Amino acid sequence: MKRSAKPQPVERIRINRYLSMCGAASRRKADQLIQEGKVEVNGKVMTDLGTKIDPRRDKVFLAGKQVARVHEYVYLVMNKPRDAITTLSDERGRTTVMSLMHSKQRVYPIGRLDRNTTGILLFTNDGDFANRLMHPTHEIPKSYRVTTDNPVSREHLDRLRRGIRLEDGMTSPAYVEVLPGGKGREVGITIHEGRNRQVRRMFEELGYDVKKLDRVAYGPVSKEGLARGATRSLTRTEIRTLKELAGMSSTPTDG
Repeated sequence: MKRSAKPQPVERIRINRYLSMCGAASRRKADQLIQEGKVEVNGKVMTDLGTKIDPRRDKVFLAGKQVARVHEYVYLVMNKPRDAITTLSDERGRTTVMSLMHSKQRVYPIGRLDRNTTGILLFTNDGDFANRLMHPTHEIPKSYRVTTDNPVSREHLDRLRRGIRLEDGMTSPAYVEVLPGGKGREVGITIHEGRNRQVRRMFEELGYDVKKLDRVAYGPVSKEGLARGATRSLTRTEIRTLKELAGMSSTPTDG
């Protein structure tokens, strides 16, 4: 007589994680959508961030549309142009990074860049990947080319290397170098944090007006050969390295 198979234990997960796994939003954005009452589970609006669901049985809707787990992950990089805002849509009709994005899969940006900041912006539908990269504990290096109104003094370069005290606390030491050909007004800086407008605020704290700010590298990903406003897929090596930096295991199918 055959024994009946034991039922598999139900793995219940938080709604924000499920939405992230579905590529619908990052966990932080998912929390915001939940609090705004835009998420329903089995026809009932859920506003409790701690609510857990059974992804095999429960039906989750975002803004009236059912969301489902993603089976094909996409990893992209855009060389963001000036005046494009990092948002999914804009009520004022301004250019958004999503209006420049041409992807068959629904993706969303990892973090954000200011409207006037150009350069590398990553996109994905892999929620766990995005969440890990944005988490401050992983300290993913990000490099920028900064153009200031006046030459940056040696004293201020040393202060940037030691850390700058901002209103939200002391910054970590940064790698800083004066770039050739810029008459002291162009500086390369690499930080390992992700505070809002951090690089601009660091230079403004020292009395400089940032004329241009361009993110030239995000971990192993550079914008070399990528035209302004253009997008490409990350390479397998870039994906693997980013996952390693974020403390994730990678698989041979990445990319």
